[in-house]
Amino acid sequence: MKRRSLLPALGGAAFALRAAEETKTKRTMQLGAFSISLAVKDIAASKSFYEKFGFKAFAGDTSMKFLIMKNGEHVIGLFQGMFETNLLTFNPGWDSNAQKLSSFTDVRELQRQLKAQGVTLQKEADESTTGPASFVAVDPDGNQILVDQHV
Repeated sequence: MKRRSLLPALGGAAFALRAAEETKTKRTMQLGAFSISLAVKDIAASKSFYEKFGFKAFAGDTSMKFLIMKNGEHVIGLFQGMFETNLLTFNPGWDSNAQKLSSFTDVRELQRQLKAQGVTLQKEADESTTGPASFVAVDPDGNQILVDQHV
């Protein structure tokens, strides 16, 4: 497969300048740690496959049908029988090592911000609670986004 740079197609310097200006005017949404959660058919086979890419088990247990694997800062979750589709996953309150951040935006606040912008949620966090909670959004292409706070 021939690899092409996207910068010429995006206008290179103009794109970078526009992105820098947008960052100044908009506050970045703090979503926490990011991973992709894969709905796998055979967790042992998937573990073996991703080990070939340098991923190592970080958390979870194959006997419980879920495993979190890391390669540097890259994180993937393998889930057998837990999800029907692959998910983009964000964990407010955690860094990429599943360590609690000293400050973070609570999942319920993220939910309020997204709803205020017109994002429809498939599943919502109970706003009368505190601590662990989650919500699910679906992008225009049908990709599910799980925002899952564990702290």
